[in-house]
Amino acid sequence: MNVFPAIDLFEGKAVRLFKGDYDQMTVYSENPEKVALYFKECGAEYIHLVDLEGAKSGETPNFETVKKIIEVSGLKAEIGGGIRSEAVIEKYISAGAYRVILGTAAATDPEFLEKVAKKYGEKIAVGCDLKDGYVATKGWTNITNETGEEFFARVEMLGIKTVICTDISRDGAMKGTNLELYKKLSEKFSIDIIASGGVTDMTDVEKLTEMNIYGAILGKAIYTGNINLKTAIKAATK
Repeated sequence: MNVFPAIDLFEGKAVRLFKGDYDQMTVYSENPEKVALYFKECGAEYIHLVDLEGAKSGETPNFETVKKIIEVSGLKAEIGGGIRSEAVIEKYISAGAYRVILGTAAATDPEFLEKVAKKYGEKIAVGCDLKDGYVATKGWTNITNETGEEFFARVEMLGIKTVICTDISRDGAMKGTNLELYKKLSEKFSIDIIASGGVTDMTDVEKLTEMNIYGAILGKAIYTGNINLKTAIKAATK
């Protein structure tokens, strides 16, 4: 399993939200590039970046920070948060992003998703953010009528290879990840699933690895010291 240590960006800082609530934000570092370098020292190959401001606005306010992280760390970076146009996709790919993640656009604009999936192939991943089983969009502020399974079936038909799947109720809550959800989805769909939200301790990492999930995002747990990143990477790559 691949481990994706995460940096959520807000005003150029590394932060974390509690259950996607912008009013419950903790700033962990004023220098995200240093955080990325620490991840690399721990043996990380990938990094998961989210522009939290972009998720709401559809703009790229943290673009320069993202670019610097990619340049300084050399990690394979996937970036999400408000990517809703081809111009923004081009901008991030040109800056060296390994993959761009479409969230709201993937849920609300199937024609756009189909177009960019054909054009950029595996450079396009999609985010499936779930609240009570339904897809959430616009920085988790809007709940749609589409279930997670309906979403997966739809994007699989378009040839999407990678889905970052988040159970919002677990995100930042340190209560463990939704193993049942990922087991169910991985058995039903031939998509590379990246588990996100609530990976709290080494038990979560080990169980996801045993499940043969493609990847897991580690966020709050590595910032609080609940998970040692180096240990997690070693355990996941056995």
